Amino acid sequence: MAKSKNNAKKLSFISVPSQIINSISSSSLQSLLESPKKSSRTSIFTRKSTLLWFLTLFLVGFFGMFKYGFNFDTPFPQKLCSTTHQKFSLSNHHSISNLGVNLLLQKERKTLKNDHKDEFSKHEKEQVFVSHVELGAKGSIGFEKKSDFWKQPNGLGYKPCLSFSRDYRKQNEEILKDRKKYLMVVVSGGMNQQRNQIVDAVVIARILGAALVVPVLQVNVIWGDESEFGDIFDLKHFKKILENDVRVVSALPSTHIMTRPVEGRPPLHATPSWIRTRYLKRLNREGVLLLRGLDSRLSKDLPSDLQKLRCKVAFNALKFAKPIEELGNKIAERMKSKGPYLALHLRMEKDVWVRTGCLPGLSSEFDDIINNERIQRPELLTAKSNMTYHQRKMAGLCPLNAIEVTRLLKALGAPNDAKIYWAGGKPLGGKETLLPLIKEFPHFYNKEDLALPGELQPFVKKASLMAAIDYIVSEKSDVFMPSHGGNMGRAIQGHRAFIGHKKYITPNKRHMLPYFQNSSLSEEEFSRIIKKLHKDSLGQPGLRTHKNGRDVTKYPIPECMCNAMPHILNSDLHIKTKASDT
Repeated sequence: MAKSKNNAKKLSFISVPSQIINSISSSSLQSLLESPKKSSRTSIFTRKSTLLWFLTLFLVGFFGMFKYGFNFDTPFPQKLCSTTHQKFSLSNHHSISNLGVNLLLQKERKTLKNDHKDEFSKHEKEQVFVSHVELGAKGSIGFEKKSDFWKQPNGLGYKPCLSFSRDYRKQNEEILKDRKKYLMVVVSGGMNQQRNQIVDAVVIARILGAALVVPVLQVNVIWGDESEFGDIFDLKHFKKILENDVRVVSALPSTHIMTRPVEGRPPLHATPSWIRTRYLKRLNREGVLLLRGLDSRLSKDLPSDLQKLRCKVAFNALKFAKPIEELGNKIAERMKSKGPYLALHLRMEKDVWVRTGCLPGLSSEFDDIINNERIQRPELLTAKSNMTYHQRKMAGLCPLNAIEVTRLLKALGAPNDAKIYWAGGKPLGGKETLLPLIKEFPHFYNKEDLALPGELQPFVKKASLMAAIDYIVSEKSDVFMPSHGGNMGRAIQGHRAFIGHKKYITPNKRHMLPYFQNSSLSEEEFSRIIKKLHKDSLGQPGLRTHKNGRDVTKYPIPECMCNAMPHILNSDLHIKTKASDT
């Protein structure tokens, strides 16, 4: 390694690069070192030659030191195993915003393509890319301060517990041997809505003792996604996990292929007894039952074994297909490469504003767009039509906009250097809509920002697959917060609870919005109030049985999770559950 400038000043000898020494012949060196006795005239000439040699060596040595000691383009790595990564150092960049990171990455990728086609493997490119994100999130090279915002809730010792009763296990053999009854289902909606219906389809198949034909995914009317079950989920894994509960087949057998199925659409919150009474006799006679529109059709209050089966399907059987799983894990690793990150599920798409009966509040132009769309397509409105926009907003029924999400995160103590992954579709008004968030939290990324060239190509124009990637990255985050309730938010809340009650912020919109409108509050007082409102809404364990109609895949306690000391912990859990419902 070259010596520093300060050290060089302290030395009393000349440092000559080895290349110079090697270029001098041994006879020349000998002539420099020896002092032969000659005549005075010859001696003078010899001294002059010697001085000339030393002057030459000094000048060559000086310029050699300057080149190899002070040039930052040194061909030698400064660190062990450090090669061309050094070329992309960000030592002069103290932060990278969402708007800046894309330009930086584009420049880097162009450089990689033109200058290092053969030198960089995909892994090395990924390492360079991650170094940009890591340094950007740091603000500078060094360790982040640990914020209380990242503190995880007390899980009270609850762990997954899916032990089925003896009666349930006794029925397994008889149900799995049956070759006469088959249940077909058509599931609709977005990926998370379809996921919920698949869970209930498995449970209904178990109730009827029928084999389940792999569910058919209806083409989504909004996104036009034609993905099939196997495109989104790992079918082999699905069958394997459920092999002792329900027989899953890819298609009807030849004996039933020409059978005219019994068709049905269960009412809301149908019970197991209703399903058996309505369908079992006809299913035994015809052999095939076709059900459509299962969203929220099966009761949320089922016998314990069927609730456990729901959890088993949702949290164990419905694993995403390998390509989705691999990319989702890669993006999560890139976010987590240097510390914790927050995942935000932002519900600001055009169809969300239309369906909820709310307005984005961006400008009168965008409000008019939503109102006109709602008039032209009234079937999309799922909210109560007898409420005004303001009434819906103050009742907590509208999605939070970017300004409100920013204020909430700041009040809850999110540090400005927090890394944020935002999940969701394109917001109405484009990325400019998100500028309030980006300004306060510049380390703000989505899957398009984090994916390497070509990684997302197999999933474009397939909304369900893109939603699955968002699901994986969100589930693996240190903190998760949705801007509005929905199927994804509910699914991730339950999933995070099932794997250890990872922090999940539930915005208390109904109680907090009046304080957002109170301009007389100082930021300190506002923060104190907001933290108090959310102290029991941070992902702590909550009992499903405390309130009728709760989904076990959102509240897995007590059917799907248990602890070693229930007599000590349940009283504390009851208090927390009661507080979270207020």
